[in-house]
Order: sequence, then structure tokens, then C-alpha cells
Amino acid sequence: MKPGNEAPKGGLVLAVLLCAAIPVCAYGFWDLPPQPPPEKFGNILINRSSTKKGVKPATFSHWLHRRRHTCRVCHFELEFNMKANATAITEKANKAGRFCGASGCHDGKAAFGHEKPHCDKCHNGDPGYGWEKFGELREYPATLFGNRVNWVETLRGGMIAPRHYLKSKPADITFDKTLTLEAEWTFVPPSVFPHKAHTEWLDCNNCHPDIFNIKKKGTQDFSMNNILKGEFCGVCHLRVAFPMDDCARCHPGMKEGL
Repeated sequence: MKPGNEAPKGGLVLAVLLCAAIPVCAYGFWDLPPQPPPEKFGNILINRSSTKKGVKPATFSHWLHRRRHTCRVCHFELEFNMKANATAITEKANKAGRFCGASGCHDGKAAFGHEKPHCDKCHNGDPGYGWEKFGELREYPATLFGNRVNWVETLRGGMIAPRHYLKSKPADITFDKTLTLEAEWTFVPPSVFPHKAHTEWLDCNNCHPDIFNIKKKGTQDFSMNNILKGEFCGVCHLRVAFPMDDCARCHPGMKEGL
């Protein structure tokens, strides 16, 4: 640098402070997982044992199913673990009326069953299977992330009426408190957690106590670092529910567009 072109004293410190004051710097700090195309977001491959048995993994599309059933049906009533490939699903169990084969699901009546020629509809190993139906979602309230659908507003607007149970009707949940959680970074606005938006889709037992210990000491490691490792909110809000890229959904104090 030539004499006379030196940076003003304290310029570096000022730049750092300004960066810390702008939420977009926090956004850029985190190593967020790359997002697939909207029609593939929330689609998973179930492969706990398929490949080992010479069968293609089964495809499951969350956006395709959540129009007909809430998350509670699968992840509470049908006992699917919230984490992928952690449930011992077998063809025998399905045909016996468990998991996907439960009455009201893929039982051969409400939806196709587990006999030929239907096998390839699930066991195709293609996370994009069924993409041609994605266009049906265009009429729903839109967002810029994930499937590009605001599922909470879609539900509340009556555009879908997913079943909340098959046999075990849940008790009415009246707890609708919205929690305010201080952010780790000084200049990042607090995040909010609306219970109502979650209980409309889930059961309390889906989160408590396995994902979130109700006792405060049980969530002492609650941080973005751990969330991005698939813990806490990251169990859902990485590849199924709206992704972490949508910062302002959780941190509403952030300026639009950051």
C-alpha cells in the first residue's frame, strides 16, 4: 500500500463491529446444507434394510402425504421415529397392518397396498418420484424456501384438511404459548417458537422429552451449531419442515431479505 493510502486507524475494528450488527453476516457464518429443488425437498429414501436385501430403497414424499395426514399420524400413532431409517419397517409388518400398511393408509383400500404391481411405486430409489403432482401445490400460500409452500397458512386457510388421527383421537391441546428465545449472537434478534403452529401438525410427545427436555437444564446445548447437526429444531427444519435458510421465520426481527 502506497503512503497516504493507509486505512484509517480503527477501520478494521469498525468493520468487524458493523458486520456483527448486520444479521446477514450471521446468516453467512453458518454452513447451511444445500437445498434440493422444491419438488424434492422433504423427499427421503428409506433404506434401513432394502439395499441389503437386493431391493431398491423406498421413496417417501412428505409434501405428497402431508396434504392428507398431519405429521402426528405417522410419527406418533404409527410409531415412525422422527429420525430417518431409525424405524424397523419390514414388508411383513406392513402387510400385517403396521406402519405404512395401517388401516386408512396403504391398506389396499384407502391407498394402494403392498402387492404387485404396486411395489415400484415405493421401492424405486428415486427421491424425485411423483414430481408431476408437485404442480398441484402452486395454489397454496407461497414462501421462498423448501417446497415454497407455507403449510401452516395452507392448513389454516382450509385449502387442505389432513386427518390428525386414524384410530387414536388425541385430546384437545389448549397450550398455545409462544416462546421467545434469545439468540447466541448479540446483534441477532430473538427467535420465537409458536406452540400452536406445531401442535396443529404434531403431538407433544413428538418433541418432548426426546428432542426437547421440558426441564431447562436439558436444553443447555440448544444452539445453531447443534441444530445444524440435526438436533433440536434440526430434526425437522433441515430437510422436511421449512429449512434454516428462511431465517426470518424463526427470527422475525430480521430485516426482510437478509
